[in-house]
Amino acid sequence: METKMPKPYEPSSEDTRSVIAPAGAEMSSNYLKLGDYYAKTLFVFTYPRYVASGWFSPLINLPDMLDISIFVHPTDTGVALRNLRKKVAQVQAEMMEREEKGFVRDPVLETAYHDLENLRDTLQQAQEKLFKVGVYITLYGKSPEELSKLEDKIQSILESKLVNIKPALFRQDEGFLSVLPTGSDKLEINTPMNSGPASSLFPFVSPDLTSDKGILYGINLHNQSLIIFDRFSLENANAVVFAKSGSGKSYATKLEILRSMMMGTDMIVIDPENEYQNLANAVGGSYFKISLTSPSHINPFDIPLIPEGEEPSDVFKSHILNLTGLVKLMLGTVTPEEDSLLDRAITETYASRDINAENFGSIKELNPPLLEDLQTVLANTEGGRSIATRLEKFVKGSYAGFTNAPTNIDVKNRLIVFSIRDLEEELRPIAMYIVLNFVWNLVRSELKRRLLIIDEAWWMMKYKDSASFLFGLVKRARKYYLGITTITQDVEDFLRSEYGRPIVTNSSIQLLMKQSPTSIEAVASAFDLTEGEKMLLLEAGVGEGLFFAGLKHVAVKIIASYTEDQIITTNPEQMLEIKGLRKE
Repeated sequence: METKMPKPYEPSSEDTRSVIAPAGAEMSSNYLKLGDYYAKTLFVFTYPRYVASGWFSPLINLPDMLDISIFVHPTDTGVALRNLRKKVAQVQAEMMEREEKGFVRDPVLETAYHDLENLRDTLQQAQEKLFKVGVYITLYGKSPEELSKLEDKIQSILESKLVNIKPALFRQDEGFLSVLPTGSDKLEINTPMNSGPASSLFPFVSPDLTSDKGILYGINLHNQSLIIFDRFSLENANAVVFAKSGSGKSYATKLEILRSMMMGTDMIVIDPENEYQNLANAVGGSYFKISLTSPSHINPFDIPLIPEGEEPSDVFKSHILNLTGLVKLMLGTVTPEEDSLLDRAITETYASRDINAENFGSIKELNPPLLEDLQTVLANTEGGRSIATRLEKFVKGSYAGFTNAPTNIDVKNRLIVFSIRDLEEELRPIAMYIVLNFVWNLVRSELKRRLLIIDEAWWMMKYKDSASFLFGLVKRARKYYLGITTITQDVEDFLRSEYGRPIVTNSSIQLLMKQSPTSIEAVASAFDLTEGEKMLLLEAGVGEGLFFAGLKHVAVKIIASYTEDQIITTNPEQMLEIKGLRKE
């Protein structure tokens, strides 16, 4: 028996509809249910006498899930002029009738008469055209209650501008079809408008981030304008950079460093991966490697200079608290009794060198103690022997190379980079804490325009004491003309910390670049991203992302010149090419 082979599958136009369309639609007088989502369409039905340019922008830039359609139907000018002539005659007749009867003049009628005459003049002279404009807004939510909350929010925004909206009752299906990108106005609820008011509905350009001063951050992907911005013009100059590995976050930061230095800003960098060495060499910056065998040392017990206008005793107490946090980070966990003992022991360590809160600001010859002096005090204090034993590896053991030596680095440079790549992972948070404390004392000693870059800041967020210290710096930086940039690829760990979100909220600038699917929800929640913005971050190319500056945010593309690229690149392929050219 002969069997027939089945025909091969041939796609048809019906397949597209099956893929795009939801499984079913439930219609109600006030909303539609499409799959798991509810949709509700509203329309604008009245406008004020005057509308300002960009009045629609707050609605366009809402981070909520909604679609907007604007239909602009041209009207024949001849027909419009005939209708306006009739309307003018009616209004004029009514005004004359009121005058004959001795009624008090009506300002509303007079205003309408002048408006109609002005419109007739502009249409007759071809300065304006007349249109019928329909504005429809479709909201989406996972429940009718969510739709209602969003409707109230939009209604509040528009009513503040004297614009009124209504739901398309019993016409929700037509409203939804009108908002689909098919260009079909099914509702046909239109308002006559001349060119000026109609043009005010079109704020479809990203917020302008081009200013007279600042540095070039990149290109606006929406309108190809330049994003030129001065971060010190905001309420604070702090920034956060969130991105997955390889997305270009360090590249963007190095570009900012190079351009900021050209504008007179001093830079300090904590570099966990030796990514900033070429940049430091190119501009003659200072590059210090902090490791167990490095010749560069920072003594955390150094006596800070007293900032102008501050009391020496207050600076001394703050310094003691910072050192207590550092020692707690070295020890891991400490009991409340040990915490109190540490505070007293550090004070006594300074007292052993005749340094106290009273004479802290008047010492001429600095002779600060070392960690080994604290260990000696603890060993001779009741209850402190166990702590002294736990500090042994930092004083005389394998970790003594960078925690128990006098400071010998010179920081008189416009670019200072501290590299901690060669340190073991468990020592990196401690090294970052020591360096940040050193930098903080440096910043407070002299008021200058500075930026502090902390790459892979999530190392500090892993521990409460170091996270708290970092948050303290971010919160107080503005007072000392300092901007702090925290960079991380481990977004979830950063935001999970009790100090992570406060650091974000205390940063006026945020740069979000390519995100992984596992972290996108945490980022979207923290920054109130729309579905479109989430997709942009998931699909972003290298050097692309979202740039937030205060209340404005734009899609950005980081672009460097050829010379800048040669200095800041860490692409292995490019690095080999550059080395080959240098040899030739």
